[in-house]
Amino acid sequence: MMTRYFLIFALGLLILSCNTDTDNNNTSSSSLQDEIYFPPIDTEDWATISPNELGWNEAEIQGLISFLEQKNTKSFIILHKGKIALEVYLNGHNQNSIWYWASAGKTLSTAICGIAQNEGLLNINDKVSDYLGNHWTSLSLEKEQLITIKHLLSMTSGLDDSVGDGVSPENLQYLADAGTRWAYHNVYVKVQDVIASASNQSWDSYFKNNLRDKIGMNGTYINIEDLNVYWSNTRSMARFGLLIYANGRWDQEQIVPKSFLEEATSSSQNLNLSYGYLWWINGQDSYLLPQSQIQFSGSIIPNAPNDMYAALGKNDQKIYIVPSKELVIIRMGESADDVNFALSNFDNNLWEKINAVID
Repeated sequence: MMTRYFLIFALGLLILSCNTDTDNNNTSSSSLQDEIYFPPIDTEDWATISPNELGWNEAEIQGLISFLEQKNTKSFIILHKGKIALEVYLNGHNQNSIWYWASAGKTLSTAICGIAQNEGLLNINDKVSDYLGNHWTSLSLEKEQLITIKHLLSMTSGLDDSVGDGVSPENLQYLADAGTRWAYHNVYVKVQDVIASASNQSWDSYFKNNLRDKIGMNGTYINIEDLNVYWSNTRSMARFGLLIYANGRWDQEQIVPKSFLEEATSSSQNLNLSYGYLWWINGQDSYLLPQSQIQFSGSIIPNAPNDMYAALGKNDQKIYIVPSKELVIIRMGESADDVNFALSNFDNNLWEKINAVID
């Protein structure tokens, strides 16, 4: 009998211990989340933290700023755990100036897709034709119906990227079966049409109500040659970067599912390991570049931390997110060297200057 009571007592202690460990883990996780600062959405206030407090090399900051100015930068922000550690405006730009995100804005579509999926409006494995109907491309119905939303997000639609930038059916022509070829293509914008169809709202309305206004962004989409290009001030881009850094949470509200963002910022396929769902992924073994089928070895930005992922746009619009360093870094401006589509040597050179400051 005593043995039986002892076993029951021991089991109780084990259960209590497990519950205590779980509570401690939850507390630790919650505490970590609470360390992130979120600027209020209804004012221009934004808390700061000095480079000195972070132990950064302040003597290197002016060199970084001079480099940015020489490279046609208009604005540059570094956030540490959400607080502004460095904010610079150059070449006639200021805090209120509006600038375009270019392809860095693709990741806005990624976030909205995650929100819509979480609401049960769609599944990224659904066929695009389920929402847009047949003949949204010039493909045969058999080939068109191979293309899923996930193929649009991962740039593996198989459509011919040499035809042109437009997304009307005549510009969407077959080159390979969906999922068998990676190529940077503007067809991703069809995700916005899918969202509009699934939600019975305009893309702009769904975007504003479910993301933009919830985190205090400003800005708007402007249609340029059949493509929606987002324009905002630099702090709005920083707000979006902060949302993604915080695993889709803004203050106490989970806006984009954490699990979806983890998927979106990991290798999405085996054709280009350095590409997620419209996010570029650092620290992989190889990568492909826009308008090329040449596979390069190594990380896309060797000087950047391996865990960094990035939204990259034409003429060097940048959102860098680095979990290990607790940083979000924003760059807006003209092309640093010459016209480029996303990734350039500027990224690696810029990270050399950033590392001199933060390491």
